[in-house]
Amino acid sequence: MIEVAHGFHHFSGIGASASLTPVRARFRMSTIARVERDEAGLRLDRWFKRHYPGLGHGPLEKLLRTGQVRIDGKRAHAGDRLEPGQGIRIPPQLEGKTEPQTQPPRPPSVSDADKEFMERLVIHEDPSVFVLNKPSGIPTQGGSGVKRHIDGLLDALQGKKRQRPRLVHRLDRDTSGVLGVARTLPAAAALSESLRRRDARKIYWALTRGVPKPHRGVVKLALAKEGGFGRHGRDERMAPAETEAAEAKAATTHYAVLGTAADQYAWVALRPVTGRTHQLRAHLAHLGTPIVGDFKYGGEAAKGRGEIEDRLHLHARSIDMAHPDGGRLRAIAPLPAHMLHAWRLFGFDPNLMADPFVDER
Repeated sequence: MIEVAHGFHHFSGIGASASLTPVRARFRMSTIARVERDEAGLRLDRWFKRHYPGLGHGPLEKLLRTGQVRIDGKRAHAGDRLEPGQGIRIPPQLEGKTEPQTQPPRPPSVSDADKEFMERLVIHEDPSVFVLNKPSGIPTQGGSGVKRHIDGLLDALQGKKRQRPRLVHRLDRDTSGVLGVARTLPAAAALSESLRRRDARKIYWALTRGVPKPHRGVVKLALAKEGGFGRHGRDERMAPAETEAAEAKAATTHYAVLGTAADQYAWVALRPVTGRTHQLRAHLAHLGTPIVGDFKYGGEAAKGRGEIEDRLHLHARSIDMAHPDGGRLRAIAPLPAHMLHAWRLFGFDPNLMADPFVDER
C-alpha cells in the first residue's frame, strides 16, 4: 500500500501595512509505504532490495545514516525487522529513479522433469514450511561452476503462492537428508531465528571406518579454514585449531555408536551443537574414524570395502525445531540408496526412530 504525504511551507503576514509579495512555494512529496502482512520479519534492507532493486547498498546506507528513511517516523537501520502495517518513509529523490515492484516477479519456467524431481523430495508440507529429503550429490546452493542446485529449483514448489520458497539452512553437496524450506517471509524469519538461538535439534547418521572410542561422547574441537587442497589447490577444508586463533571457531558435536560391524565399521548418530562447515566430518576424522567416502578428511582410510560404495555416508536423519505457526516441526528422512544398502548389509535398522540423545534434552 502506498500513501503520499504532502509537505509544504506555511506563510504568515509580515505586518499590517506591508504589501504581500507573491512567493513561489516549493512542494516536496514523500512516499509512505506500508509493510504488508507477508513481509513480516523481513529486514529493511531486504525490503528495499525487493521494492527498489536499482538502489545499491551504499546509497541506501547513506539515506539511513542521514535519517531520510524512517519507520513510523523514527530513524531506521538496515537490519531492522519489519512488522505489518508499519510505515516506511521513502525519500523524494527516489521517486522516478526506481519504481516499487507492485507485483511479485513471475517465477522462471521450470521443466516438467525438474518439477517432478522436486516434488519427489518433499517429505513434509504445510502452509508455511516444506521439508525436503535432499539427495546426495546435488548442491544446496549455487557457486562457481555450479549450474543445478536445490535453491535454483525451488521455483518448482512455489505453486500459486505469491512468494518464492526460501532456504533457511544448507547441507553439503554430498550430504543427504532433511532440508528445511520456508514458504513465506514470516516463516523464513521465524525458522532462521530458531536456528540462530540453537533451538533446532538436528540428528545425523554416519557410517564410519573404525569404531569411535568411547562409544558415546562429546567432541569439542575448534576449527579453522585451511586452503590449498583439491586438484588445483583451490579447495578448502576445516582443520583443528587453537580456540584463541584468529580464524578458529568453536565447534561441539555429541556422538553415539548405535551399531558395529566387528571393528571395521560403525553406525554413528551425531548431534551438532554448533553448525560449522564440515564439522561432523572433521570431528569424526579427528577421532580416527572418518566417514566412509569422505576422502577430503579421511584419505584412503575412508575407502569403502567390498559392496560398500565410495560415496559419502552422511545423512541428516531428523530435525526438531519451533514451527513458525506454533508447536514443533519434526521430520525424519529415509536413508539414500547407497546408505540403505550398507545398513542392510550389516543388519542395522534403517527405520530406527529412537533419539539416542534424549537424555541430553
